[in-house]
Amino acid sequence: MYDAAAPLTEAELRQLDAQYCSWGDTVHYVDQPKFFESCEGSYMFDAEGRPYLDLQMWYSTVNFGYANPRLNAAAHAQLNRLPQVASSHLHREKIELAALIARDVEAKFGRKGRVHFNVGGAQAIDDSLKIVRNSAGGRTRMFSFQGGYHGRTLGASTITSSYRYRRRFGHFGDTAHFIEFPYAFRGPKGMNKEEYGEKIVADFARLFESDFHAVYDVKAQQSEFAALYAEPIQGTGGYVIPPLNFFKGIKKVLDQYGVMLVVDEVQMGMYRTGKLWAIEHFGVQPDVMVFGKSVTNGLNPLAGVWARDELINPTVFPPGSTHSTFNANPMGTAVALETLRMATQGDYERTVPEKGAYFLEGLKELQRRWPQVGDVDGLGLALRCELCQADGFTPDKALMDRMVAEGLKGDLDVDGKPMGLILNVGGYYKNVITLAPSLEITKDEIDLALKLIDMLLARCVAA
Repeated sequence: MYDAAAPLTEAELRQLDAQYCSWGDTVHYVDQPKFFESCEGSYMFDAEGRPYLDLQMWYSTVNFGYANPRLNAAAHAQLNRLPQVASSHLHREKIELAALIARDVEAKFGRKGRVHFNVGGAQAIDDSLKIVRNSAGGRTRMFSFQGGYHGRTLGASTITSSYRYRRRFGHFGDTAHFIEFPYAFRGPKGMNKEEYGEKIVADFARLFESDFHAVYDVKAQQSEFAALYAEPIQGTGGYVIPPLNFFKGIKKVLDQYGVMLVVDEVQMGMYRTGKLWAIEHFGVQPDVMVFGKSVTNGLNPLAGVWARDELINPTVFPPGSTHSTFNANPMGTAVALETLRMATQGDYERTVPEKGAYFLEGLKELQRRWPQVGDVDGLGLALRCELCQADGFTPDKALMDRMVAEGLKGDLDVDGKPMGLILNVGGYYKNVITLAPSLEITKDEIDLALKLIDMLLARCVAA
């Protein structure tokens, strides 16, 4: 019988992984996934204690740094007081957290609402689909954006644009209608970002002008579509940042034709962009908002949905409308409550834009020196660096893959000491470094990050 208590080497662990673990997750996108033993601040550490500067922080989950002392203390305190309670009972952390979020949204957007919790972003997206469909009078179709990512559950897959997440699982009857997103770097030539966004809005509005565009019954004045799902900044799509006027134009069309706006803040929420909610930058009011990931800094699974009161109050969304055993678990809600308290007491609305601007200027300097850096952009500490061939435009996925693999070798020489770099792959062509460093990253660490990226470019472009 297998002795789980016996210490195992990494080689032995890999053998067990190959024999007993599902490879259906994303770990085995690479041949030899990296083992890590510890973490702190902006760094992961391997078994030899070698540091790896992390510029993706668990897909923008650990916004406030690994092993954040205040949040770890909150987790320990809850573990010692009330670590478990059935979701059929109340506990103070759930109510206080829901009230804090709902009051924040009301203060910023002028709309009363309620919060429903779940354990992960995709599950919260599924809950939001229930809320929208329940209130939409039988309408089940959704708009979403090309390049958008909302999760890989069956429900979330219907509004995620990548067909590869659906292909092997049969027919998806309610797959979204995907509209163009203003990806300016690969947009029409001769248009600036704002003009491109205005064109997309105009094309979207035109869908409602005639019955023959298949989204609106002109005589009945009703759309077949209940809502549009949108990330304020596309995450997995490559941290594509729309012009600031884009969502105002989209929302005007939605309001005119009775279609709701559902904002996915799972990756961009919690001050990633310099605001608690990324949609704050764009001057529109969401009808539904989904959040997750960094709300607990990665310490315990928790996500949730905020929705306008008329969509989610107990009369229209009664008990049992949706459920998960762990949906408002006390460990998650306690840490999330402390995360929000800590975040709102901090100075992130100033520090995140300042750090982001400094980092972006460094990326622009790399772009000036390396023709393979085709595009850089950023909002706060959500930054992108698109890798191309020497023409500065043709996507170069192979270069991206080499840089990720070389960074994980942990042999980059920094002042005579070996170090690694953790990068994340994103983008429509899987050629974009999506940078989501800790919001606590220092100027020295940003300088180090730029130095390490430069070293990887030097090593991998020549390969």
